[in-house]
Amino acid sequence: MASRNGAGPDIVILADDLTSAGDGAAPFRRTGHEARILLSATPRAPRHVPSGRTAPVPGVRAIDLGSRLLAEEAAATCTERAARLSADAALLLKTVDSTLRGHVAAEVRAAWAGSGRRAVIIAPAFPAEGRVTVDAVQYVRGVPVHESDFARDPAHPVRCADLTELFPEAVAVGPDRVADLPARVGDGGPIVCSAASDADLDRLVAAVPHLDDVLWVGSPGLAAALARRCARRSGAGVTVPVPVPARRPLIVVGSANPATRRQLAALHDRADVRGVTIGDDPDATVRALRDLTAPVLTLRTPDERRTPTTARALARSLATVVRTLTGEGLVDALVVTGGETAATVLRSLGVTGVDLLDEPEPGVARGTPLGAPRVPVLIKAGGFGDDGLLLRLCDLVRQPLAPRQEHI
Repeated sequence: MASRNGAGPDIVILADDLTSAGDGAAPFRRTGHEARILLSATPRAPRHVPSGRTAPVPGVRAIDLGSRLLAEEAAATCTERAARLSADAALLLKTVDSTLRGHVAAEVRAAWAGSGRRAVIIAPAFPAEGRVTVDAVQYVRGVPVHESDFARDPAHPVRCADLTELFPEAVAVGPDRVADLPARVGDGGPIVCSAASDADLDRLVAAVPHLDDVLWVGSPGLAAALARRCARRSGAGVTVPVPVPARRPLIVVGSANPATRRQLAALHDRADVRGVTIGDDPDATVRALRDLTAPVLTLRTPDERRTPTTARALARSLATVVRTLTGEGLVDALVVTGGETAATVLRSLGVTGVDLLDEPEPGVARGTPLGAPRVPVLIKAGGFGDDGLLLRLCDLVRQPLAPRQEHI
């Protein structure tokens, strides 16, 4: 794909937190695109070829706006600005949480205003994780999201599952009416699309002739459908750098989601795993971790749900501990759960972004940080995965990965 003005990136993803940026970019990486996650919306200069001509910035840029942590008005302002800066992209995707947490309506309207697109298609289904849209209502494993555990989220409790209430001006289109989409896009305006399967999402994307007429809004399900349509199948082979197997990974758990806590409990059933719960004194936590001899370490926040203010303070404490341990060389790989935790930890390390390697499991992004330390990092969304997921990720970072030749 070529950007609209020939100088911008092919594909831009605007996300409200870091895990959402990783989830959005990973399907494109899997289908042959270079992909980079950025921790800010600062515009990047285009490359210059030796002749002095400006060349397009290749691949995917997924930008963590951090807007889920902001007040609604501030979130809308930064989203509109980022969309305006990215308006030259051939494909512009605004990610939303598949359980509708965050400032969904305000950010979508702001992104549309900044994008200059004719229409906005809103399709938050993520069928692989049991999150589907039926008659414009969002469900999590058969339960409307406003009646699920996500209704009790301490920072962003979900109050409404009906997308036509969030977007009363929108036209609702079901999977049996995707043939109407070209005309709807031509009319302009917001379009809410129901989908209960990946096939529904593939048909939705295939029905739109020109991807750059639309601001696309969705979760990893829509990102994967767009990536399948935009798959790169030709060109020179590129050798993808692979991480060295970790000798001593650190699992950092900042998410209070029950799914993550079950995964952590399963991990701690192994004899080679030991960990510490962060307290009021990060130095004491560092000392406790230094005293452990296990080959796998965990660092976690308390199990209790907490207020946004407390969560941010705990994330900063986690970051302090991680910075010390990596600086001393006591750990050589990071597995981090929770978007706010991951962003806080990486920024504390001086990281400005992540070059994406792959998506080993749904909701998990693996890559190499930009800046020091260049240790492998896996970022996992809090609510994703079965109880064995952290076990598998722990094994993954400790195993060699054969170099792959990708044709992109």
